[in-house]
Amino acid sequence: MAVGTHGESFMETDPPASHSARRGGGGHDGAERDAAGHGLDGLAQVANKIRDAVESVIEGKPAVVRLALTVLLAEGHLLIEDVPGVGKTMLAKALARSIDCSVRRVQFTPDLLPSDITGVSAYNQELREFEFKPGPVFANIVVGDEINRASPKTQSALLECMEERQVTVDGTTYVLEPPFMVISTQNPVEMEGTYPLPEAQRDRFTARISMGYPDPAAEMEMLDTHGEASPLDRLTPVAHAADVRGLIDVVRRQHVSQAVRQYAIDLVSATRRHPELRLGASPRATLHLVRAARAYAALDDRDYVVPDDVQDLAVPVLAHRLLPTAEAQVERRRPEQVVADLVKRLPVPSPGR
Repeated sequence: MAVGTHGESFMETDPPASHSARRGGGGHDGAERDAAGHGLDGLAQVANKIRDAVESVIEGKPAVVRLALTVLLAEGHLLIEDVPGVGKTMLAKALARSIDCSVRRVQFTPDLLPSDITGVSAYNQELREFEFKPGPVFANIVVGDEINRASPKTQSALLECMEERQVTVDGTTYVLEPPFMVISTQNPVEMEGTYPLPEAQRDRFTARISMGYPDPAAEMEMLDTHGEASPLDRLTPVAHAADVRGLIDVVRRQHVSQAVRQYAIDLVSATRRHPELRLGASPRATLHLVRAARAYAALDDRDYVVPDDVQDLAVPVLAHRLLPTAEAQVERRRPEQVVADLVKRLPVPSPGR
């Protein structure tokens, strides 16, 4: 492993150039400039507030909460997959409510139409012209509940907005206000009434996480805290959308050495050659992996990325994009196991490189 005594060797020697250009122009208020100006100290302060707020609702899952916060700061989208009743929607709603920004929730069902998500142009009798009625995707955080219960046609309505941060309806393009994040939950595809997400849709999610069952102590605490009322009802915002924009700007300036970037490329490339996979990770996966590693390092109060960050994120960022061969499926070899084996097998870059 590369962290610890060798971590400092992956630091940059010269400070990076400032990223002055941001999405959406210069209409952001002073809170964003303050968050970016305080650097890692400001990031840690705001991120800790958000994490504590979410953990007040989700007991016993600090690693899951940290990964969700990592995806937010990496300008990505999060897919939460697990069996019903383990808190998938609760995690998505807790993260959304912790930030004072626009939040919309969509319950995906088989009869949901693409226009129910993106919006529709309706004829205004008074003005005698068509006017656009924005759909729920026009929010800072969009919570899509049980996304794989909708048809593939409806699922594809999110493709443009997730990748390009814009929506095109009737030939007119509407830009989405940053920050923009889609948090979707889904049940395992083996369950009744589900449609597997297409490869292009899965590839746009930065990471996929599973909640898992809580341990007995956390479940006992859940009975105490959720007994009288849901803690989600008491949750109040602890950060503003402008704060998140400033933190994202800090994350963009995180240093990633040439050796760590090459390590990420080698790891992703290895999935494309693996005999147990019929579909490896895309170049977009490499970009998402490095972006997530920047945010992961920032949450660890470092301004540089080390190979351990890439290793810790490899499974949640890469596994959901991979398709196993028929032989691997027969042998019950999951993509998560393949990625974990690659992480163990590939040589870690030496600090001196």
